Amino acid sequence: MDRQILENVGFLQEILDAIPAMLLIVDNDVQILHLNATASSGLGLDIRDVHHKRGGEALHCVHATDVPGGCGRGPACRECIIRNAVTNAAQGNKTYRKATRMKLVNNSSTTELQLLITASPFKFEEKSYVLLTLENISELVRLKSLLPICMHCKKIRNDEGYWNDITVYFNTQLDVEFSHGLCEECFVKFYPQRLK
Repeated sequence: MDRQILENVGFLQEILDAIPAMLLIVDNDVQILHLNATASSGLGLDIRDVHHKRGGEALHCVHATDVPGGCGRGPACRECIIRNAVTNAAQGNKTYRKATRMKLVNNSSTTELQLLITASPFKFEEKSYVLLTLENISELVRLKSLLPICMHCKKIRNDEGYWNDITVYFNTQLDVEFSHGLCEECFVKFYPQRLK
């Protein structure tokens, strides 16, 4: 390779690694060809270990060992959003932020990830590839589920049974900061003298 191509490859890798979303470059059979630093750290993957493995095998999907053929060959794989998004992209179509649940097995424990899947087709040197974006929304989905909140003071009970101010809860759980304002009802209730 000439020097300019090598410099471009390094430059493009730096761009991929700077993107905070988990990105995988896969072929039409969801074999992993490359991934960015966010995918590597977020999914615990090393490209040396997962190169040319199908996505379900690399991620340890619970269905990857359902049949001897592995990921993409079992009955559950027909409904797999990731596989279907890649197949759709291989036909020239883009899948944008389609929600799915993926159960992963690590040693003896099972973890469920809530993901948004985007699959975009692209070509390079006459070969077709898919850029697969995985957005982990597990924390957001968990927050959307029922939160135990006091009906009077609006404190939220955490997993340990302690009651926290709602701002403290969101700050510790999601690193969310709040700015404060005043709605019209509270303005009238607490500052009636200012209405005159």
